Amino acid sequence: MSVRTEVPETRVKTPKRRRTLPPLLVHALAALGALAVIVLLTLVTDEFTNLRIATIGYYLIAVAGLTLLTGLTGQVSLGHGAFMFIGAYTVALLVRRVPSFPLWADLLLASVAGGLAGLLAGAAAARLRGPYLAGATLALAVGLPALTRKFPDFLGGSNGLSFTVHSRPAGVGVPELRWQTWIVWLSVLLALVLVVNIVRGRLGRDFRAVRDDEVAAALSGIAVGRTKILAFLVSAVCGGLAGGLQAFLLGTAAPGSFTPALSLSLLAAVVLGGLGSLWGALWGAVALVYFQAWSEDLADVLHLNTDVANNLPLAVYGVILIVVVLAFPRGIQGGFHRLGVLLRRSANQKENHEKH
Repeated sequence: MSVRTEVPETRVKTPKRRRTLPPLLVHALAALGALAVIVLLTLVTDEFTNLRIATIGYYLIAVAGLTLLTGLTGQVSLGHGAFMFIGAYTVALLVRRVPSFPLWADLLLASVAGGLAGLLAGAAAARLRGPYLAGATLALAVGLPALTRKFPDFLGGSNGLSFTVHSRPAGVGVPELRWQTWIVWLSVLLALVLVVNIVRGRLGRDFRAVRDDEVAAALSGIAVGRTKILAFLVSAVCGGLAGGLQAFLLGTAAPGSFTPALSLSLLAAVVLGGLGSLWGALWGAVALVYFQAWSEDLADVLHLNTDVANNLPLAVYGVILIVVVLAFPRGIQGGFHRLGVLLRRSANQKENHEKH
């Protein structure tokens, strides 16, 4: 006679999955928090500082677009200022010739115009790399501003196009410049939400794969040429928006604002902030604005002549760029990351020492 024993069933408790918010919502909430910080900063600072904060905003989206192109796909562009030129003149022409268009439509069309130019440039440069790609994009930055002298009646010649945008609603008791700063940062943060989702999504992984090894990326099924063109497209859209915001803020679009030096400065800001890092784009934009401001203040204190004073900001920026690259090869953001690692390591060592 066999005795049958029943083993009681044991239920294995599976850990509950933590509910996480969709990435797009997380990034949108972060952008909302950043906008609140910007509003508070503008409320406690004067108008001149508000102008600098707004300038950091449109430089940020321009540097972020170039970071995506150069840092994530490895395509070195020396012509990003050309896309800003297209965006600025698109806004200027729309305001002067189609004043019934709302501001958001002007900025959207400026982004589209920059994107179309980037699509054409990306298609032409898809088979180029290294110095050949850099030279082709530099030619774009040199050639486009020259069109203003070719068509002075349409583009205003060397003086550019001046205009006025009344973006502040009637009855709002906020200074015009402060209101413009809010508009600039609202536009920039909305664009950054889209850029961050692209960088952290499948397309961003394709960008990095192409940067690391084009042959391996092609063997894994990634269309290398199309991916490069898409990177140019997204980057140029950011550049067009940056140029449109600059024109909106300053009320003018002039070729002197979009010289090849601007494109070189944007690329230097990418390297200075941290190649391939969107946080680095922020530090690079801050550096672009404040290093130039401090250099101008230094020139005033030293009573330098006009020629030296005009070139001093570039010299100071170049020296700082060399120092930062030598000290932190991964830029300012890389330096912050390295400092955080050292602090965590020191804290862990201290905790282990206390336990023993």
